[in-house]
Amino acid sequence: MASFTNYRNPNSTRPSQTNDENSKDLKANIRESRWIQPDQWESAEIQEKFEKGNIAFSDVHTMLQQLGIKVQKFELNEILEKHDRNKDGHMSKEEFEDVYLQLRIKKDPGSTWGRSVKPTAGGLDRFVTTRRDADDDLDSTSSVVEQKQEASGPYHSVLVEERVWTANWINQLLADDAHLNLRANPIDSKDAQALYKRCQDGILLCKLINIAVPKTIDERAINLNLNKQDIFRQSENLELAINSARGIGCKVVNIHPENISKAVPHLVMGLLWQIIRIQLTSEINLKHVPGLVLLLRDGETAEDLLKLSPEELLLRWVNYQLRRTEYKGKQVSNFSNDIKDSEAYTYLLHIIAPANTKPPVGLSPLKENDLRRRAELMLQEADKIKARAHITPEDVVKGNPRLNFAFVANLFNTYPALDLPTEQVPEPGVVIEETREEKTYRNFINSLGLEPHVNYLYSDLCDGLIILQLYDIIRPTTVDWSKIYKTFNAIKERFQKLSNCNFAVDYAKEPLRFKMTGIGGADILEGNKTLTLGLVWQIMRAYTLSILQKLAKSSTPIADKDIINWANEKLKSANKTTFLTNFQDQSLSDSMLICDLIDAIKPGSIQYNLLKTSGTPEAKMDNALYAISMARKIGARVYALPDDIVEAKQKMLLTVFACLMASDMNVGKN
Repeated sequence: MASFTNYRNPNSTRPSQTNDENSKDLKANIRESRWIQPDQWESAEIQEKFEKGNIAFSDVHTMLQQLGIKVQKFELNEILEKHDRNKDGHMSKEEFEDVYLQLRIKKDPGSTWGRSVKPTAGGLDRFVTTRRDADDDLDSTSSVVEQKQEASGPYHSVLVEERVWTANWINQLLADDAHLNLRANPIDSKDAQALYKRCQDGILLCKLINIAVPKTIDERAINLNLNKQDIFRQSENLELAINSARGIGCKVVNIHPENISKAVPHLVMGLLWQIIRIQLTSEINLKHVPGLVLLLRDGETAEDLLKLSPEELLLRWVNYQLRRTEYKGKQVSNFSNDIKDSEAYTYLLHIIAPANTKPPVGLSPLKENDLRRRAELMLQEADKIKARAHITPEDVVKGNPRLNFAFVANLFNTYPALDLPTEQVPEPGVVIEETREEKTYRNFINSLGLEPHVNYLYSDLCDGLIILQLYDIIRPTTVDWSKIYKTFNAIKERFQKLSNCNFAVDYAKEPLRFKMTGIGGADILEGNKTLTLGLVWQIMRAYTLSILQKLAKSSTPIADKDIINWANEKLKSANKTTFLTNFQDQSLSDSMLICDLIDAIKPGSIQYNLLKTSGTPEAKMDNALYAISMARKIGARVYALPDDIVEAKQKMLLTVFACLMASDMNVGKN
């Protein structure tokens, strides 16, 4: 997530397309406007590509990413074909400029707005606060935004109300944390930079992640009691936080420790919102609220609820509750336009509030015609059940989708009002929920920043598009996107999705050389759990090994034996007495060897006095949590969970050692 909201200046010029008539002017704008800063466009990396002539299509995707353009490869391939005048699979500098401009306009229609916004005196790192006028999302209202231009890129912006809400929410959420001391020294929501500065040492981010998903980070791995000059230990915390955020499914593709230490607003806010969203939705499931089955529609089963995004579930919940009232308005289908008049909220609060609430939550706000005043009265009703959640009347009237989503999620978490009759309450162990393996794979996929977001593996992978995108990450240009259906015709949908899935199976066999015995395209389409999990595991393994291969600059794939040999050589060079035989070794369950390897990669990093040697399940779990946290702290992108180590899961142990090997190679490069 790049930012909370993309700024658009309605007064700026918006070129509609790159045609012969205006292409010359548009190309000039590359340097004259702030679409790309000159030092970015003229950077050695970009210019070096064109020194020997035209560039191959395979280089275009990476170069566009360097220039801030994020585009899926299948989408890019279609555009490249249109711009390949010589049909030779290569692109001139002029053709590349044309593609860049087309994508810049398409991906960010307001990209010319930067020409009319000047940085304040004192440098590019200052903020400019301005007012965003009417746009598609805010109708006739306006929003204050804080803009920032980085030295080598375009302006980015953050909505002030979202920063203020985030600061207030964190102050409440982490109020009792002894290390942050937010009760005595809260984040000043009026200070434009206070929130970002409090994130710079990584401690707040680590604590917030543990609130969102408990026991993700072992607090023994966090460097506490830091001073502002302790840059190295702050950077370690940030590495730990970012890799842990990746492990719980946050998109952190373009977020690095230096971005947070430099307090880059849109990146810090993007990461904070993802973590908070996970925290807000972590218990919106059948395990915690069995009464969610009341939201099922005719013909649906409990498993169908797993396929819904949190937004979709909350919208169903809101409309279910409204049907229990005298509400006569239209069905709520979003958290923006449909809630601006506060009518749905007023009825929702009235029906979910406990019967013994004193004073009672009523419908009196509906007597007020002024929408802002009505919103304030509605929020006062929410205050009666302590559920205002720092939302302001302006947030409601403007229809800010994120803040209203947060408001409704908090209402659900506090007062779900989905009580089941005793005879309908499911027996323990009967509730359908996502397995640990499914969650790990889903988090892995989502962390890579692919679209669409995966909520449920089997339904969201069944059209083949996510799988094919993963192939192209593992091995660029694997997929011939001209043969793939990106959108589906209602009549031909099954045929088109099956075609994609068949290609997914074919590419898996060659060139990726996965073991695909017994797996057909229909198995993916129909969500065969065993076979889909088997394929996703091979994708995760291939992705991890592909990173190793790139770091090693090897022309041959990295094999399991290569990882084992590396680990043993590393352990031997550090005078460790442990050694690795294979990934099935049950002795790995105590995490001692993993910790030895971490300490060999980064001497002195492991505090051995913290490791437990009793061999009990509890001791092993504590050691595993510490080992994973320390691995992430030294830069390893570990997706495995402590349970995977304690249970000596061969597949996940392989990924742990492979990630440590990649981390070691990165250390060697720096």
